[in-house]
Amino acid sequence: MPQPHSAPFSIPAIRDFVPEKLKPWIIIVFVIIFQLSGGVYLAAVSEMVGSTALMQEDIMMAGYASMAGMALTFAIMFRLKFRFTSKTSLLTCCSAIIACNLICMNTASVPVLVATCFIAGFFRMWGTFECNSTIQLWITPKRDLSVFFCFIHLLVQGCIQLSGIITVYTAFFSTWEYMHWLIIGLLGCEILAILILFRFCRTMPELPLYGIDWLGALLWGLTMLSVIFICVYGDYLDWYESSYIRIATVSGGVILLLNLWRASFIRHPFIPLPVWRFKAVYITLSLYIVIDLLTAPSHIFEHLYMESVLRYDSLNVISLNWVVLFGIIAGCYFTYRTFALRKWPYRTMTAIGFSAIVAYLILFYFTIDYNLPKESLLFPIFLRGFGYVIIVICFLTALSRVPFPFFFQSVSVQAFVSAGIGGVLGTAILGQIFKTVTKRNAMLLSSSLDNVNPLAMKLAPGELYGALQQQALMVSMKELYGWLALAGIFCLLLFMIKESDIRPQYAIHSTYRAIWRLIKREIKD
Repeated sequence: MPQPHSAPFSIPAIRDFVPEKLKPWIIIVFVIIFQLSGGVYLAAVSEMVGSTALMQEDIMMAGYASMAGMALTFAIMFRLKFRFTSKTSLLTCCSAIIACNLICMNTASVPVLVATCFIAGFFRMWGTFECNSTIQLWITPKRDLSVFFCFIHLLVQGCIQLSGIITVYTAFFSTWEYMHWLIIGLLGCEILAILILFRFCRTMPELPLYGIDWLGALLWGLTMLSVIFICVYGDYLDWYESSYIRIATVSGGVILLLNLWRASFIRHPFIPLPVWRFKAVYITLSLYIVIDLLTAPSHIFEHLYMESVLRYDSLNVISLNWVVLFGIIAGCYFTYRTFALRKWPYRTMTAIGFSAIVAYLILFYFTIDYNLPKESLLFPIFLRGFGYVIIVICFLTALSRVPFPFFFQSVSVQAFVSAGIGGVLGTAILGQIFKTVTKRNAMLLSSSLDNVNPLAMKLAPGELYGALQQQALMVSMKELYGWLALAGIFCLLLFMIKESDIRPQYAIHSTYRAIWRLIKREIKD
């Protein structure tokens, strides 16, 4: 993906004895290590539940808390870059993530686990941004964000799939703790490489961390954690029959209103109120919720179908992550050739991404069966990865239309939904609908199972009940796949009705010196 440019690219932070052509690839290796790291690894949730006193909901809460911590970093990432050198930032992030992994391995306290994962997500994103911003000019000398985000999501989305594969294989052949030790070992090697290869180098004057609304960041984090808590524990606690869910809802609402009220009068709020009024922000937020709802079957139905109906083991299930990875690679390459280089409009790219996701839903609706071969799952899962990565690249690039002083805050706001609460919200909504539909279908199917039914006469009561539940499960999944496909088709029709020829021609990132001057003016104001 690197393009030719007139001025030679260099990374002053890396010592001169390292060849210039090798320096960007060292940074990419660092990015991959950061993206593979985290507090807990959700692919090993079953093994963690079996060997600890934690519930599945506890581990899911910790995993999503890591995403929430990651989302907060975007609003202050350039403040951190202009305050600390690359060597200091990378050493700090590696050390913090190592400490978080050690704590997560050895704690049975849910609050400690959630807080640790939240902190791990923050440092994970800080380290990733420090690396990516260092090689931005190597990727796109013109600072074209549509090109840059293709590279970013190729690494980020690809590493998510690789992390799941490595975690499951590590847990299968040993124990889930070895995944933590593997990451600690990789981060230890990274620290050693940083100490040897990097030097303390500053290309621009230092800017202090003055004027950052740390209280606002904490309040936004608590708001996201409240939503995540409601969505993760809602079904287990019977939703609003539980006082915990009611307290979390009231607390989250009060914290959100307090945060918005503070943002109306303080000098530099963490998320300024004008950010929410930009069309590129609220439209992409709304569409992200739709996308997360349409792709929610990948978190609920697919694993349930493969494990309960097709009887796949964990290795067969996780092997399909390779298919998603190939879909992500194909989607990034397609977006790079069409959206970044040929400047296809946002509407066209969004329609293509939605079409791939709708095709994924339709294929599952028509092919789902008791004896479905594994090969039949490959193409729809490929389409899901292909379509999703196209949409996230386009939506992130669309924020370049936001005025530059609000750009990084708008990225953080979008991450609140895309990385923080969107996935868990879609899963919670579809999971509750699926539970209700399954109960209804079980009642309807059982109405014909009487003494004169041949099936009821052949099977024992236990076998009959198991067959009934499995049939209700299959009917409910097919029904919801159909409704989601219809919803996706309706969204496609709306895209076709709304004409827009806006293209990513002006999605150019400002120079670091311009960003430095902007931040310096804000500090003085």
